[in-house]
Amino acid sequence: MVGIAVLGAGRIGKIHAANVAASKFARLVVVADPFAEAAATLADELGAQAMTDCEAAIDRPDVDAIVIGTPTHTHIQLMLHAVRQGKAVLCEKPIDLDMAKSLAAVEEVERLNGRVMLAFNRRFETTFAQMRAAIDAGDIGEVRQVIISSRDPGLAPEGYIEHSGGIFRDMTIHDLDIGRWLLGEEPVELTAIGSRLIDAAMMEKYDDYDTAMVQMQTGSGKQCHINNCRQAVYGYDQRIEVFGSKGMLQMDNLRPTTLRRWSQDATDAREPLLNFFLERYQQAYKAELDAYIDALVNHKPMPTTVQDGLQALRLADAAVESVKTGRAVRL
Repeated sequence: MVGIAVLGAGRIGKIHAANVAASKFARLVVVADPFAEAAATLADELGAQAMTDCEAAIDRPDVDAIVIGTPTHTHIQLMLHAVRQGKAVLCEKPIDLDMAKSLAAVEEVERLNGRVMLAFNRRFETTFAQMRAAIDAGDIGEVRQVIISSRDPGLAPEGYIEHSGGIFRDMTIHDLDIGRWLLGEEPVELTAIGSRLIDAAMMEKYDDYDTAMVQMQTGSGKQCHINNCRQAVYGYDQRIEVFGSKGMLQMDNLRPTTLRRWSQDATDAREPLLNFFLERYQQAYKAELDAYIDALVNHKPMPTTVQDGLQALRLADAAVESVKTGRAVRL
């Protein structure tokens, strides 16, 4: 049994802690969060201990590995504290919002042979994984285009937007990772555009955008198109199309049921889309945690690495540069 400390008792921490507690191969030792009430509430619910000092939680001898779900600016400090003690880490993305700090952290992790997995949970969702497996099996031949639509159901609160790092580093970064993963090649050129169509005043205040598109191309000419929006009135919109030389793969949205209705008032009416990422990717978070524990128990390589985190942030930074300059960015 792997003893795990979950750092952070917010919405992501709650997901990770519940998944650790439900695992047959791990034990949730402690939940740590500077907010004592949040830590105690979650720990009591799952039968773990509560602490307010995250570094002290890492130091515990009964903790073998940690899961970091704390605010982004704390990721590097906690990650390196664990790695220096030889403890494995599953860290939410990004490593940091600053590339120089991220590069330095990755160099330290690799110098110490640290076992760190970056939490790109969408790779572990069943349909995403099947799509990658179908590509690997040659079902659609050589990939030519990847088209990703990812739209939130509503604009996040201002407090979140203020510290998010912007749409490209917060939201698009997931799609950038999935794009390079499905393409099977690293992009060499990126072009992006951004607009302020939902709340122009707030987006202007934080030099951010609420609507964006990204185009990427690899050295062999493979293409990826990503479109994002912070508000889709019909729900959490998550769709992917991969077009290849021998066919095409599509991933559609998920709904609570597959029930469809026909009447004099509506044709082919279906239930609304799942409302947000917590519902849409519930299974993905569990599979991600299972993959982390499997790597620890069976001494396998981490399925995602700090290098994946660096590359996704590099692409996000390039998107910001492209929007501001109006030019394509060579990578």
